[in-house]
Amino acid sequence: MAGLYIHIPFCKRKCRYCDFISFPDFAHEDLYFVALISEMRKYAPLMRGRAFDTVFFGGGTPTALKPGRIAALLDEVRKCFDISPDAEITCEANPESATEEKLRELYSAGVNRLSIGLQSASDAELSAIGRIHTREDFLRAAEAARKAGFTNINADVMHGLPGQTQESYIGSLRLVSELDLTHISSYALILEEGTPLFDDVNAGRVTLPDPDDTADMEDAGFEFLAQKGYARYEISNFAKPGFACRHNLNYWDNGEYLGLGLNSHSALRLKGDWTRFRNTDRLDEYINELGEGKLPVRETRKIERDEEMFESVMLGLRKIEGISRAGFARRFGVDPVEHYAPAVTELELDGMLEVTEESMFLTKHGLDFQNEALIKFMEQ
Repeated sequence: MAGLYIHIPFCKRKCRYCDFISFPDFAHEDLYFVALISEMRKYAPLMRGRAFDTVFFGGGTPTALKPGRIAALLDEVRKCFDISPDAEITCEANPESATEEKLRELYSAGVNRLSIGLQSASDAELSAIGRIHTREDFLRAAEAARKAGFTNINADVMHGLPGQTQESYIGSLRLVSELDLTHISSYALILEEGTPLFDDVNAGRVTLPDPDDTADMEDAGFEFLAQKGYARYEISNFAKPGFACRHNLNYWDNGEYLGLGLNSHSALRLKGDWTRFRNTDRLDEYINELGEGKLPVRETRKIERDEEMFESVMLGLRKIEGISRAGFARRFGVDPVEHYAPAVTELELDGMLEVTEESMFLTKHGLDFQNEALIKFMEQ
C-alpha cells in the first residue's frame, strides 16, 4: 500500500512561526486547481498497479478554498488512482474556515478524518503566534465536525509558546480531551529562521519559556494524555485505540508515497530503485510547467541500500513500538540488531534503546534525545 499527499498552499494569513510553502493570497487558486488535476493525470499511468490506502490534504488551509474544491479534487483522485475502499482520507482544517457547510461537503465527498489546527486554547497565546482563530472558533468547528458526521478527529496542540505556562498547556489538552477527540498531535514549537517569530525572539521582543520549563511542560502534558486514555504511538502523536494516523504511520515505516502540489515530496520504488524527488517550491513554475505538459519535479535521487536502511531506522525509531525486526529483515535481508550491533549495544548500555525478539525501540530517555541516538547509527 502507499500514501497520497496533496498540498494546498493557500491560507488566510501565515502564522508567525510558519515556514511552510503557503501564501495568504488566493489570486492563483483557480490556476493551481487546474495544475493539480493535470499533475494527477500525468501520474495516473505510472501509478497503475499501486493501491493507495491513505489520502491526505495538507496545507496551507484546505478548508479555506472555494466550496467544492476538495470534493472535485477527491473525485479526480479516484479517477486517476486506485484508492482502497477503506482508505483513510484526511483533510486539514483551521477553525475559522471549518464551517458546518464545508465540513458536510467534505464528509459527503468521502473525507473520513479531520485534523483541526487548534495549537492553543488560550486566546492570548494564539494571538502571540499569529493565529486568526479563537478558542470559541475551535469549539464551534469541533461541534460542526460532529454534526457533519466526522467521528475521527485530530487536534494539533503546541507547547513552548510565548507566554505559555504548564497550566495553560494542560488546559489546552484538557479542552480537547473533554471533547473526546480520537487523536491529538502535541508538539513543541520550533523556531524557524526567516519567520517573524524567529526575528522577534532573536531581537528580544518576544520571550519563549525556558527550555527546562518547556521540557517539564511536555512531560506533564504527555502524562495527562496517558491518564485520559490517549496512547503515545509516536514522538508527538497520541490516539485512542484504533485511531492512530495511518498516513503518518506509512511515513514512519518508510513506505511509498506520492506527493502532489507545490513543494510536495515523494518516495517510490521505481524500476527496483528506492527513489525520492520533490516538486518545485515556486508557484509560477508549478503552474506554468504543468500548463506546458511537464512535471515540475526537482532533485530526483536514487537512494542506495545503506541509506535506505538508515532512513528506515531514523523514521522507525520515531514510533513508540520501534522497528519490527522481521519487517526490516524482509525488506533488507538482515536483522537490524545484528547489522547495527555496535550502535545497538552502545545505546542499550546508555539506557536509550531496548531490544526484544520482535523489535528494537527507543526508551523514554532515547526519545528525548533521539538525534543523539541516531548519530550512533549514522556513524556506522
